[in-house]
Amino acid sequence: MLRYLLKRLLYSLPIALGVSLLCFALVHLAPGDPINAILPENATPELIEQVKAAYGFDKPLPVQFLIWLGNVLTGDLGTSIVTRRPVLSELGPAVFNSLVLAGVAIMIALIIGTTLGAIAGKTKNHYIDRFVTGVSITGVSLPHYWLGMVLIVIFSVELNWLPASGMGSKGSSEFNISIDSLLHMILPAITLSVIPTGIIARSVRASVSDVMNQEFIQALYAKGLDNRRVMIHVAKNAAPTIMAIMGLQFAQLMGGSILVETVFAWPGTGFLLNTAIFTRDLPILQGTILVLSMFFVAMNLLVDMFQMLVDPRVKRS
Repeated sequence: MLRYLLKRLLYSLPIALGVSLLCFALVHLAPGDPINAILPENATPELIEQVKAAYGFDKPLPVQFLIWLGNVLTGDLGTSIVTRRPVLSELGPAVFNSLVLAGVAIMIALIIGTTLGAIAGKTKNHYIDRFVTGVSITGVSLPHYWLGMVLIVIFSVELNWLPASGMGSKGSSEFNISIDSLLHMILPAITLSVIPTGIIARSVRASVSDVMNQEFIQALYAKGLDNRRVMIHVAKNAAPTIMAIMGLQFAQLMGGSILVETVFAWPGTGFLLNTAIFTRDLPILQGTILVLSMFFVAMNLLVDMFQMLVDPRVKRS
């Protein structure tokens, strides 16, 4: 296992380099000049050149990339053009807020999706199976932003049960364990969990159905094992696939929650990215995209490790 882990870490290095190069290139190829966002319209050419030199934008792109990459390797993601603060100080709280929201959402998706998928897989071709499949397809097909706005209209505007946006009633941008923060989390967490719930339910249904059709399950029933003990064996055999799907969905939620966080004004990485896009804050864009990409790579590695721990039959060379 240690040999495989070291090999995967080595494989991650060129992936990280490619991701950083792609991130840098795409951000700089986007239309617009970030300097125009912070300078007045009547700025003199001399002032424009001074600001470009201060941020390193006066150098060729390959040189800018090498300087940026060198700074990243030392833990320096640059300075925000808009707020003049280090990118890490802006990115740290946003990553934590997104982790909290994505963690709650993936737990909701895991509990509901696994339960529905297991029931559907156990009752294959039954009306319950068809119902669960229909619910899963509907969940996967619903747009995040549309569902979020519908939930706001119903539970915030019409019923006035839950807050519509933000992380706290006093405009807090840091999550804390309190009734107020938990109430603000309910609607965005439910909205964010719908698509992974459908994906997990369909994956679990396929895995459970496949395991149930194997011969050793019939042998277990023939030996007199009750349904509960048989389902434990089914769960053990389906666990690696379920863990892989859950890990990838969690990583997807971290990087794909921009619309949900924008709708609910949740101060996470998605909200930060949306703000940086409109203000052309290149350091924030580059740093956020790079961190989210590396998180996805790390989650892939963790999923492979946990698969080997859960199922010894999963061998890696």
